[in-house]
Amino acid sequence: MKNLGGMGNIMKQARRLQEDLAKAQAEIADMKVEASAGGGMVTATVTGQGELIGLTIEKEVVDPEDIDMLTDLVIAAVQEAQQKAQALSQEKLGPLTQGMGLPMMP
Repeated sequence: MKNLGGMGNIMKQARRLQEDLAKAQAEIADMKVEASAGGGMVTATVTGQGELIGLTIEKEVVDPEDIDMLTDLVIAAVQEAQQKAQALSQEKLGPLTQGMGLPMMP
C-alpha cells in the first residue's frame, strides 16, 4: 500500500506541472515583442506566439523607387520579432518541460 502514497504524490506533481504550464502559456500569449530594422525605420510587433499584430513604417523609408529595400526591412523586422518571441517562449517553458521529454512549444 505504500506505493499508493507515492502515486498520489506523482499525481499532485503532475497537476501542479499542468497548472504551471497553463500559466506560462497564458503569459506567453499575453506577451508583445517588438523588433526594428533600418535603424528603427521599420518596427514589427508580434505576440509571444509569433503572430504579427503591428507594423510601423517611418515616412522617410518609403521610397517608391526602392520598394525592394522597404520589403527587406519589413521582413527583417518581422523575423527578428518572431525570433525574440520564440526565445522568450522557450525561456518561460524550458524549466517546466526540461527533463520530461516534452517538445518545446513554438
